Amino acid sequence: MCGIAGIFHCGTPKPVDPARVVKMCDAIAHRGPDGAGVWTDSGIGLGHRRLSIIDLEGSPQPMHSADGNAVIVFNGEIYNFRELRRELAAQGAVFRTDGDTEVILAAWQRWGIDCLDRLNGMFAFALYDRQTRDLFLARDRLGVKPLFMAELSDGSVAFASELKGLLAHPLLRRKADPLAVEDYMTWGYVPDHRSILKGVEKLPAGHFRLLKHGAPPAAPRQWWDVDFSGRKKGSMADLSAELLHHMREGVASRMDADVPLGAFLSGGVDSSSVVALMSEASRDPVTTCSIGFDVAALDETGYADSIAQRFATNHHSRMVAPDDFQSIDRLAGIYDEPFADASALPTLRVCELAREHVTVALSGDGADEAFAGYRRQVFHAREEQARAIVPAGLRATLFGGLGAIWPKADWAPRPLRAKSTLLSLAEDGAAGYARSLSVIPPELRTQIFSDPMHRELAGYQAEQPLIALMRNAPAQTGLDRAQYADLKFWLQGDILTKVDRASMAVGLEAREPLLDHRLIEFAAALPHKARIKGAQGKWLLKNTMERYLPSDILYRPKQGFVTPISQWFRGPLADQARAISASSGLARTGWFNPRILSRLAEDHISGQSDHGRVLWQLMMLDKSIRHLGIEG
Repeated sequence: MCGIAGIFHCGTPKPVDPARVVKMCDAIAHRGPDGAGVWTDSGIGLGHRRLSIIDLEGSPQPMHSADGNAVIVFNGEIYNFRELRRELAAQGAVFRTDGDTEVILAAWQRWGIDCLDRLNGMFAFALYDRQTRDLFLARDRLGVKPLFMAELSDGSVAFASELKGLLAHPLLRRKADPLAVEDYMTWGYVPDHRSILKGVEKLPAGHFRLLKHGAPPAAPRQWWDVDFSGRKKGSMADLSAELLHHMREGVASRMDADVPLGAFLSGGVDSSSVVALMSEASRDPVTTCSIGFDVAALDETGYADSIAQRFATNHHSRMVAPDDFQSIDRLAGIYDEPFADASALPTLRVCELAREHVTVALSGDGADEAFAGYRRQVFHAREEQARAIVPAGLRATLFGGLGAIWPKADWAPRPLRAKSTLLSLAEDGAAGYARSLSVIPPELRTQIFSDPMHRELAGYQAEQPLIALMRNAPAQTGLDRAQYADLKFWLQGDILTKVDRASMAVGLEAREPLLDHRLIEFAAALPHKARIKGAQGKWLLKNTMERYLPSDILYRPKQGFVTPISQWFRGPLADQARAISASSGLARTGWFNPRILSRLAEDHISGQSDHGRVLWQLMMLDKSIRHLGIEG
C-alpha cells in the first residue's frame, strides 16, 4: 500500500519539474512513510511514497522494467503475483526483485492492456511505456484503491492517490462543482463520477486510461464489470461448498505479507467469518482489533470478545466514549472531499488501534453488497413484489398521494416509516431504491438550497445517475439491480473511501478478502433464494458459516458502527448546529437558504424533529470547504 502521483503532458511533451512531483508526493506522505522516489523524463514525471509490505528492502519505486523500457508507480497489492511471476519467467521474463510491482511491468510488456484481466488484487497504478510513449493508468475492479486526475491549463494531466496530492499542484483551481454539492447532500459523500472540485475526476473502478503525447486526453475505458444477468444452478449444498472455497481463497491470498498482519473484528457476521477462516489458515494466533462504546446500546465488544475466545486470537480492544468528537476537524483533512458517514470516526479509532500491533489488517467489507446483507435490499425485494402486482399508474396515484400527506417518523425503524415506503412504492424500482439510499430526500434538498443554487443545478438531481445505472445494469431482477448499484456506486463512494483514507492516515494497509473478484462474480450469479430467505438477507453466507460461528453472531440484527450525532447536536455540539446557518464557509458559497438551516437547527435542538444527519452533513461540508480553501 502506497501513494502515487505524477504529471503527463498530452500535448507538447514539456519538461516536468521533479520538485513539483515531490511536493505532490509529500502531500500524501502518510500513505507511504517507508520510502519515496521520483522519476522524470520529457513530458512525464512519476512519484511514489512507499509503505513496505512485501520485499521490504527491494522493490523501490518508481520501478523500471528489466530492459528499462517501462516505468511504474503502483499503489496496492497483487495477490496472485507469484503465480504470474512463474508464468512470465517461463516465457522469458527476467526479474530482479521479489515483489509484485515488477510483475505488473512484465505483464504489461507481455500482454499489454490485457494484463489487467490477469491481476487479482487491489491497485491503482501509472505505467509509462518509453517505447510507445504512452501512459497507462488503471484502477482495480471494485475500486479499493483510489486515483484522482485533473487536466490542467498547461496541457498536462496530473494524478494522485488522494485529492491533496493534486492540491499541491499550483495550477489546480479550487472551484467547487455545484453538482457535486447536490450529490454530497443526497448521499453523504461525493460519488466516483464526480469530485467536489471542478476539473477533477476520479478514475472509475474497473477502468483504465491510455494517454499519449501529441493527442487529447483519452477518456476512461471499462475493462471489468460485475454481471448479475446469469444464474448458477445446483443444490444449496453445492453452492455452499463453492462459496466456502472462494472465501477461503480470498482470505488465504490476502494473508501474504512480510510484516505483522491481523484483522478488524466487530463481532458481526463478515468480520467474524474472515477471522474464522484466517485462524483455519494460520498456525499462529490471529491478531484481532475491536473498539467498543461505553454505552451498552451502542457496544458490540461482547460479541467480538466471544469470537476472539472461540478462535484463540491475540485480541486487542479499546473503549471509545460516546462524546468522542474531538477528531471531527481531523476528518476534513483526512478525507479532503466532504464525507459525512459518521462511522468514519470509529473507523479511524480502530485503524489507530490496529496500527499499534500490525501493518496489515483484513476487513469484512463487501459481503453485504455482494450477498444482499443490507436491510434496504431485503425491503427493496419485497417492494418489487408489490410493484409487480399494482400497475404503475395506480401506484403513483395511490401510494404517491398517501405518501404526500403521511407524517414523517424519522425516529421509527424503516418498516414503520410509512411515508418513505409509500413514496418509494409510488416510483419504479430504480427511483424507489435511490430514495431509500438517499440521506436527504429531494423534497428537503429543495427547501435548503438557495434560489441561485437551484439555477446552478438547472434541474439536476443526484438520484439521476444512480437510477440510470440501475436501469442499464446487466441484471434480471430488482434485487440484482439494487446490489449492482451498491457494488458500483455506494461501495466506492462510501465504504471503500472510508476505510482507505482512515487506514492510510495511520500507515495501515487494509485488505478486503470478501471483495475478491472471483467471489463477487460467484455471488452475482446466485439465485434469489440463496441471497434472501424470508426476512433474512445474506442467507447462503450465513448458512455456510454455521460450521464456524454460533447463531447469536450469524442471526442477530445487523448493527455496525453507530455514532450518536443526534445527541451531540442537542448537547455539546448544539452551538455548532446553530452556527451552521451563519458559517462563513457555507455563507460565502451562497448555496443554502440560511433561514431554513437555522430552523432545522432549532427544531433539532428542541427535540421537535431529528435533523442530526442533515446538520452533520452541513457541518462536514463547511469543514471541507475551509480545509480545501474553495474559492467563493
